[in-house]
Amino acid sequence: MERRTFLKLTTSAALAVGAGASGIRAAAAAGKEIAYLTPGLDLPFWRYLSKGIEATVKAKGYGFQALDSHNSAQTQLQNAQDSIARGVAGIVISPTDSSTAPSVLALAKRANIPVVIGDIGTNSGDYASFIISDNYRGAHDVGVALAGALKKKGWENGSVGIVAISQARKNGQARTKGFLDGLKEGGFTGKQAGMQQMQSYTADETFKFTQDLLTANPDMRGLFIQTDQPAIGALRAIKAARRDGQVLLAAFDGIPDFVDLLKSGQIVVSGMQQPYLMGVRSGEALLEALDGKTPKKEILVPILAVTSENIEKELPTIKKTVFANEV
Repeated sequence: MERRTFLKLTTSAALAVGAGASGIRAAAAAGKEIAYLTPGLDLPFWRYLSKGIEATVKAKGYGFQALDSHNSAQTQLQNAQDSIARGVAGIVISPTDSSTAPSVLALAKRANIPVVIGDIGTNSGDYASFIISDNYRGAHDVGVALAGALKKKGWENGSVGIVAISQARKNGQARTKGFLDGLKEGGFTGKQAGMQQMQSYTADETFKFTQDLLTANPDMRGLFIQTDQPAIGALRAIKAARRDGQVLLAAFDGIPDFVDLLKSGQIVVSGMQQPYLMGVRSGEALLEALDGKTPKKEILVPILAVTSENIEKELPTIKKTVFANEV
């Protein structure tokens, strides 16, 4: 489809529900391609979720392409426009944050292309289904486990810091609240050491954030990192400050490196979402929508609270649903 035709579609809802939309649907049927719009494939979580979608839709004869938004709302929108112009059959989106999803959902609706949201969430808009982890409960369980570990050390009166994912994301808000509630319920009586919000979601960024928190809070005894790879940066910073063994680290999500780190106690607990399983559920919901069925509006996937004590028991499940069989 020529780009000028696409531009007409995106600027006229009337055309979208008329002949223009019919043209796009015909192209989608011919192409049978599913597009996945992801915040950033540099994070293992999104790669594992992508693999789950890919395996599910390819098993039903669809093509698949993952498009990296590089944590940019503008790139995400361009990826959506390009996918619609190509005439994809359906879209799965993990938004850069909840406020950027509505613009993509509006474009897809005009083109009559079904969309499933795989994690993050949206502030508004129409979609077929929303696949989400129980972020509040998962982070709550992390908080309880960290509080218990701090109490065993006699450190329940120290302070605990947070390096958070964007608090503009609904899942980020849920992780922060769940963790703080869990800390309190677990018997932690100390104070908060402050919170830093990720922007680039890299280990180097979190290394710097952790350095700042350690410097500002000599009494900090616990630290919660709200996603996977950045936790490695936090560990490096703790060791560089010669505070290893003095600050307990709690994490979220999981990468293969976490297995040995949990076994050794360098990470006390990680609330592991099951991204591969989330991808499978996202693909299944989209296939239902493409078949003219109505998938559940919200599909909740449980989070595994994996600790140094239960890692061996949970490992068979983790290998499949968290690490996409890469371990």
